[in-house]
Amino acid sequence: MPDHLPAHEALRADGGHRFEPGAGVLRRTPRPAPIHQRAAQRLAVFLDDVSPAEFAVFAGVDVLVDAAPPMTVRALDVVVVAARPEDEYPTRFDAGEVSLAVEVVSPGSADRRVKPPEYGGIPHFWLVELDPPATLTAFTLVDGDYEHVAGGTGLVDVLSPFPATVDLPGLVRNSAGR
Repeated sequence: MPDHLPAHEALRADGGHRFEPGAGVLRRTPRPAPIHQRAAQRLAVFLDDVSPAEFAVFAGVDVLVDAAPPMTVRALDVVVVAARPEDEYPTRFDAGEVSLAVEVVSPGSADRRVKPPEYGGIPHFWLVELDPPATLTAFTLVDGDYEHVAGGTGLVDVLSPFPATVDLPGLVRNSAGR
C-alpha cells in the first residue's frame, strides 16, 4: 500500500483503474462506467458555466485528504476550487483547497458509506445517485458534521458554494433525447 505520494503517482499510471489509498487499505476499482463518466462530465461543464469567476471546476481529479501515513487520497468525480492562473494547477488538490466535492454514486459504491466522513475539511459535499430517478443530495459542513441542505430529483436548487439549479435528467439523457 503506498504511504507516500511518489508511490501513489506510480499507481496513477495504470489508466484502467483508480487507486485510493486510505486508512491503511488500497482500494483498486475499475474506471467508472460510461453513464457515470457522462454524468460527471456534464455536471462539471454545467458547474463551470454557472460558477462565479473566483471558482474553477475539474472532473476526475485526486484529492489528498491526509498526507500522514497511512496516506488518504480520494478520486473525486467533480471538484470546485478557488481559481488560479492556468499554469499553477497541481496534479492533485489538497482537501483544504476544495470548496465542493461531488461523488457520482454507482451501484455498490462505497462513496456514500465510507468517503463523506473523510472529507471533513471540505465545506460542501454532493452525492449524485444515478439509479432512476437520478437524485442529488447536498450537504454543508457544520461544526464538523455534514448536514443535509438540499436534494431531490428532476431540477434541484442548491445554494452553496454558489446558487445553481441542477438538471439531473440532463446529466444522464442520451444526446438524441435533448
